[in-house]
Amino acid sequence: MATKNISVTEEAYKILERNKKDNESFSKVIVREIGKKGNIKRLREFYGILSKEAGDALEKSILEARKLHREMHKKRINRLKEEFNN
Repeated sequence: MATKNISVTEEAYKILERNKKDNESFSKVIVREIGKKGNIKRLREFYGILSKEAGDALEKSILEARKLHREMHKKRINRLKEEFNN
């Protein structure tokens, strides 16, 4: 297989290193991360589709929904703990 040498920033190297599995080459990390479904090329298709304001509102809504979900989950867990401890 032919190879190519590339230069990456220290930051990029650290990211690759963190994502590298035991006995996996950096090439395999790149192929695994870039080649999977939902890759960056697909994300680029959506770049600019929302205004900054709409994006900020969406992000806020998502964060609020996650917070509510966590709170509801904690309540369910506590309720189950009470039921099983009695």
